[in-house]
Amino acid sequence: MALQRLLSGDPSKSSKVYLAIGALSLAKAIAVRNDRERFRRELRDAGLFLGVGLALRRFGKMRTQKRRELEAQVPDWAIELATSEPAKRGVRTVAKRRLGRAAEPQAEPSLKDRAQRVLSSR
Repeated sequence: MALQRLLSGDPSKSSKVYLAIGALSLAKAIAVRNDRERFRRELRDAGLFLGVGLALRRFGKMRTQKRRELEAQVPDWAIELATSEPAKRGVRTVAKRRLGRAAEPQAEPSLKDRAQRVLSSR
């Protein structure tokens, strides 16, 4: 899984999933403790999942703390200005303009263009 995708969204919720999978892997390792190779594999998997879960939990707490610190530094009048209805409409308008340009469908190449491209590639 890509790191960016792992850290996006709510890391504290993701951490619970990883911790749960780690706990299940740990229980599975205990269940197969007589098979030495499988026990090691399950134990390693449990350690990795638990480690990622704990790291995500810590990252989530740090992210929340930093957000609170930043929000505490912004003056109240700036927050009111940014959350006002005209500001929201302005942001939506700019986003629609930018996304509208990027989402325009590309013109489909004509038969002549495709034939020229095939002939030029040989």
